[in-house]
Amino acid sequence: MARATVTMEVGNDGVAVIAISNPPVNALAIPIIAGLKEKFDEATRRNDVRAIVLTGKGGRFSGGFDINVFEKVHKTGDVSLMPDVSVDLVVNVIEDSKKPIVAAIEGLALGGGLELAMGCHARVSAPRAQLGLPELSLGIIPGFGGTQRLPRLIGLSKAVEMMLALQQDLPGAAALRPERKDPNGSRRRAAVRYLCATACVTGAVAPTLGAAVDPAVSTIPKCAVSCCSACRMRCSACAILAAEARDFKKLVLSDTSKGLVHVFFAQRATSKVPKVTDIGLKPRPIKKVAIIGGGLMGSGIATAFILSNISVVLKEINNEYLLKGRKMIEANVQVLVSKGKLPRDKADKALSLLKGVLDYTEFRDVDMVIEAVIENISLKQTIFSEIEKACPSHCILASNTSTIDLRLVGEKTSSQDRILGAHFFSPAHVMPLLEIVRTEKTSPQVILDLMTVGKIIKKVPVVVGNCTGFAVNRTFFPYSQGAHILVNLGVDVFRIDRVITKFGLPLGPFQLQDLAGYGVFISTSKEFINAFPERTFKSPLIELLVQSGRNGKNNGKGYYIYEKGSQPKPDLTILPIIEESRQLTNIMPGKKPISVTDQEIVEMILFPVVNEACRVLEEGIVVRASDLDIASVLGMSFPSYRGGIVCWADMVGPRHVYSSLKKWSEAYGDFFKPSRYLEERATKGIPLSEPSSSSVTSRARL
Repeated sequence: MARATVTMEVGNDGVAVIAISNPPVNALAIPIIAGLKEKFDEATRRNDVRAIVLTGKGGRFSGGFDINVFEKVHKTGDVSLMPDVSVDLVVNVIEDSKKPIVAAIEGLALGGGLELAMGCHARVSAPRAQLGLPELSLGIIPGFGGTQRLPRLIGLSKAVEMMLALQQDLPGAAALRPERKDPNGSRRRAAVRYLCATACVTGAVAPTLGAAVDPAVSTIPKCAVSCCSACRMRCSACAILAAEARDFKKLVLSDTSKGLVHVFFAQRATSKVPKVTDIGLKPRPIKKVAIIGGGLMGSGIATAFILSNISVVLKEINNEYLLKGRKMIEANVQVLVSKGKLPRDKADKALSLLKGVLDYTEFRDVDMVIEAVIENISLKQTIFSEIEKACPSHCILASNTSTIDLRLVGEKTSSQDRILGAHFFSPAHVMPLLEIVRTEKTSPQVILDLMTVGKIIKKVPVVVGNCTGFAVNRTFFPYSQGAHILVNLGVDVFRIDRVITKFGLPLGPFQLQDLAGYGVFISTSKEFINAFPERTFKSPLIELLVQSGRNGKNNGKGYYIYEKGSQPKPDLTILPIIEESRQLTNIMPGKKPISVTDQEIVEMILFPVVNEACRVLEEGIVVRASDLDIASVLGMSFPSYRGGIVCWADMVGPRHVYSSLKKWSEAYGDFFKPSRYLEERATKGIPLSEPSSSSVTSRARL
């Protein structure tokens, strides 16, 4: 591994070039910061140095402060590990230098890298350089003076826009757009406070903030007033920078930062799979893919491939279904064009890579087949028998099944080393997660190939073991069931949805059921009831809704009313149906609705999910706990600032999760019964995420 260094070369013209070298992105690790101070001090002292240029080696200026330091702070709780860069280096050494300092920017200048550049007396940038302050994506504000210097250099409006664009890799200041919604709000409030402090005297604060931030964040105006007062008192620049640094360090220790930094590292860890990525295999190219089934999932998967320049053969059973599939794919592409995310010529090229067929003739030279038909075991078995004969011997045979055990899917084939799950999440061309499911017989080469093509189509591949529901759907099957228990205990449906969205999920469990369609809920529930009968709750509510002619958003009637051009509205005519369900289940204590707080609603829905996550961890379905975290964030939209389902449970405390589930299991039955893994971790004070010391072989790394 290359050593992090800072070099200095002095030319005959008296210009000292100080260069950062810390591949791959020249991160500002602690040795780099120390090296910068040393080289700037030397350049300042030397009589033969007339001017200084700060740059980065390898075509990159700097990708920002070393995030590994945040992780160390989170593990130790010791914020003193964070060096004092803002005043100690950027102000006292760079900004106050009597010799002119110019930043020469090429490639990345993000976060702390851009803040260093802004501390210089001038900047020169290559046209394609990528500039930005994406610190908010880690739950912090810029802490090296960025909240002060950026508004002064480019104006408040553009500065707000850059800071609120929560992306790691920005294509340049002119292309940035603000994020429209931040479910936490605290990250914005701290950044906005300092933005206000720099520009409130211009009178532009209120309209700029109104355009750039979510109006639901009600505390922002208070911060603005506070900072206006600070400016009127003519606080010194150093005082404001010191305050920025204090808030920066305070936010580093926040749960939000802990969660987001954990997600950052969790996503990168998914690319390391024991006995797959560490045994010297090289991925084979995937140039042509066949997809069987052009419905919602199949068309979305096809869209993802053609947008990444991979040819697709789409097979359907008749011309009518094939035409529907093509139209859905064309509509997916057209949405990107209309939003300005895809040029028309590139859209036309992508669509030219799609070919529709009604038989297997075109399958003779495909590199991979993805079956995406309905969840019917016998149908899937027939398809796999057919494609084994129609495809070349190297072809990967994948299923997009979301619940069915892959051993059953490939039971009637002799090519089980080529069979695996390619589980996309709906809509497949939008959702970033690709759950790769391996069986005991799947070859490492096939897994590596799918991991590689997953990255090509801009997905995050997570390799998991084989079982009913695999890792993600199995972990979250108690989510909707917990919500149904609460409803049948007398809790209001619409209150449950409000509480869960306030927690950070984009939809509550009942609106989610409306969106997915009741058929999906019924079919997946049957799979889980068959697999785990001792810990499932059978609610009659969905079947009662179907009997009443409702099917959620599909026909505009569900828990909510869906009318074109308007937001979903709670349908109060559903209340008698809910009451009928409560009479049938008869689980209300003393036939009276229970009284619960909002926090208890969250916990009664999500603690059973944590409980199932514990079983998934104990059985080795995932390589590591962080894989389940990133899968919950990317596949189930669990709020990223909470770190994922296991990380969140560890922050809440395994002991609290265990004691709560035990109490509810005694009151309401075995659905809430704590797992052995959870009980052991809670009683011994061991984090749920800590790797097991047992010799159980992980099914995800077989």
